[in-house]
Amino acid sequence: MEIDQEYRDVLRTLSEGSVHRRFDPYLDIDWDSPEFAVEADDPRWVLPDCDPLGAHPWYKALPLERQIEIGMWRSANITKVGLQFESVLIRGMMQYAMRLPNGSPEFRYCLHEMTEECNHIQMFQEMVNRTGADVPGMRRDYRFTSQYWHLGAHLPILFFIGILAGEEPIDHFQKSVIHDGAARPPALLRTMEIHIAEEARHISFAHRFLHEHVSRQTKAGRAVTSIAYPLIMRWLAGAIMAPPGEMAKEFGIPRKVIREAFWSRPHSREILRGYFGDVRMLAEELGLMNPVAKRLWRMCHIDGPASRYRGEPHRPARQAA
Repeated sequence: MEIDQEYRDVLRTLSEGSVHRRFDPYLDIDWDSPEFAVEADDPRWVLPDCDPLGAHPWYKALPLERQIEIGMWRSANITKVGLQFESVLIRGMMQYAMRLPNGSPEFRYCLHEMTEECNHIQMFQEMVNRTGADVPGMRRDYRFTSQYWHLGAHLPILFFIGILAGEEPIDHFQKSVIHDGAARPPALLRTMEIHIAEEARHISFAHRFLHEHVSRQTKAGRAVTSIAYPLIMRWLAGAIMAPPGEMAKEFGIPRKVIREAFWSRPHSREILRGYFGDVRMLAEELGLMNPVAKRLWRMCHIDGPASRYRGEPHRPARQAA
């Protein structure tokens, strides 16, 4: 595939950004400093309202000690999910990169991104280890099937839609936690800050990649993509944000609470919709919001207004009752 000059320029800019603005999990985080100490009784582990479980009345009615205990476990588990997803991304992106021709600028950027994702995995696992929580990460069914997800790289457009379906909820959630304004454990915040800073490049690449490749699809191919797009988004939102069964068992969380928090309660659905404002904007830009696709977005409960610009805060999710 011939790559136009504009796309080459974007790839060069992103690659240079990876060279000149990068982080190391063991140089840029002073894990052993008193400030970054992880304490099991720290009230800053209480879940924020941008977390679907943290916003639920059942959780809010718990004693503070129990909120802290659940909050630390949940925070550690989301972190574990993040590193599990990034391992899938690395495996799939490596398969894609190894099929690229000599001289492809996509090759260089993909290798930069994989290097950064390896650092994120180390950083996230160190954070999990510091909490002492033996969290499993994704739900059991997702953990079982995730060992095959990277094979989707043989269909690059669908694979990169999947990358966005995993990256966007985590990125949106982490930004919401930081913007919430409440005090959070410094070690957790620092890992989020580093991840957000580098994830901006990764999300930019996925958006630009899809612009470049979807534009080359046939009419039939684009129709298939328009249908797959919301289905992949919704499926992976469950993989990333919904807790595993082990959490409910560990803390005696009623099934009704889990069901309402993920995602039958109105406020929870507003949070879910908020994850995907940027990708709805992208779908519109790519011409993928046809009538059938719009119906699927609604059926998946991830419809709503598109972002006006990438990274626009989704304030209604924080204001909903």
